[in-house]
Amino acid sequence: MYKRILVPIDGSATAEAGLKEAIRMAQLMQASLRMIHVVDELSFALTVDAYRYHAGELLDLTRKNGAKLLETAVATARAAGVEADSVLYENLDRTVHQRVMDEADDWKADLIVLGTHGRRGVRRAVLGSSAETIMRGAAVPVLLVRAPEA
Repeated sequence: MYKRILVPIDGSATAEAGLKEAIRMAQLMQASLRMIHVVDELSFALTVDAYRYHAGELLDLTRKNGAKLLETAVATARAAGVEADSVLYENLDRTVHQRVMDEADDWKADLIVLGTHGRRGVRRAVLGSSAETIMRGAAVPVLLVRAPEA
């Protein structure tokens, strides 16, 4: 059924839950995974302000952290016997959800699996929801996975 599963990751517990589910699905369907991590303008701007780094230093650190996340995710999938690769994007001019949907189209994904933070009410209205935007705009099915409540 699904042979190419795209998995956006950001280092959060919900992204980890999405990755675990994607690996289980890939094992059952003998599918391959592509993990994607996006260094986006909003997270970069918030981190610059929070830590008072010089922009160049922080962008380099953010890239390295993203690469490490992807390396770990690919290793986890491969250890489970799943074919996997990864893509790191610096997307300072686009949103995360735009980049994820573009990657799904370009890579010809059959399914997108991602964790959702499950925001509700005012927090969701103010912060928006990349998961919801991807779900509504993607040309392929989207599986949203919530992390267990702490």
